[in-house]
Amino acid sequence: MKKRIKITLFSLIAVSAILLSACAAAAISPEEKNIYPQDLGGQGVPAAEPGRSLEEFDAASQSGFNVAPAAAERLVVKTANLSIVVSAPEQRMNEIAAMAEGMGGFVVSSSVYQTYLEDGGEAPGAYITIRVPSELFQRALDEIRAGAVDVPTDNQSGQDVTAEYTDLQSRLRNLENAEDMLRQIMEEATDTEDVLNAFNQLNYITEQIEVLKGQIKYYEESAALSAISVELIANEAVQPITVDPWDLSAIAKQAIEALIRALQGIAEALVWLALYVLPVILVIGLPLVLIGWGLRTWLAKRTAKASPARRKS
Repeated sequence: MKKRIKITLFSLIAVSAILLSACAAAAISPEEKNIYPQDLGGQGVPAAEPGRSLEEFDAASQSGFNVAPAAAERLVVKTANLSIVVSAPEQRMNEIAAMAEGMGGFVVSSSVYQTYLEDGGEAPGAYITIRVPSELFQRALDEIRAGAVDVPTDNQSGQDVTAEYTDLQSRLRNLENAEDMLRQIMEEATDTEDVLNAFNQLNYITEQIEVLKGQIKYYEESAALSAISVELIANEAVQPITVDPWDLSAIAKQAIEALIRALQGIAEALVWLALYVLPVILVIGLPLVLIGWGLRTWLAKRTAKASPARRKS
């Protein structure tokens, strides 16, 4: 009976600790939350060492769940976004990818596309995101800029995540201590209900430990490998539009030339009409007109002869 009371007490303490930790996590500013790949939800339990009694564990929980964080080096996540003008975007993209791999990094993503120019033509473009070791961050940026005709955009940022990283480590230690305590209680418990209760709590805490380890790994990898995103623009896509100077005398000259060509065309049409079209019409049309006139005359005479004969009858 005493064991069961202790197990129940422990469960209540663990749940209370987790809820308190959740409230503390909710107090983090939105800017700090945004650097997490996913919402952790608050986790936390009072620190305990294997072998301590539940009464001691309870006393530790009532003291405010304070665990002195271990000293940690500064953890800074560096990122850069560039747009560069190059003569051959796809070729330069492949060179940047090879550079990243040569530095011990890797390509996160890359793509090639076509842009439409104002004159109706097309120009190639490319986009690539790489990760390089943070100690080679500036060197990689220098090499990317070195192969560019122009660098319209060059943004760099660094985010210090030491506080968040240290907080995650402290919460992880708390959960690992609670995990050890639960395993010890499971070994000493004899009642099935007590074992089941401790087992459920252990499963939940183990799951939260894995989540925290994933977040810690994310921070470590983000700080160790800096991200660089590069947009590659074709040189012809950024060339300025050129307009020829306005010359009134040249325009007047062009207008006079057009008028002369128009008059020449009219004169040529009249010559063709007089020397080609009219003779053809006379040669073909005059016989047709004469034949038609002869037929009309013959029909008229025949009609006139037939009329008196009809009157006599």
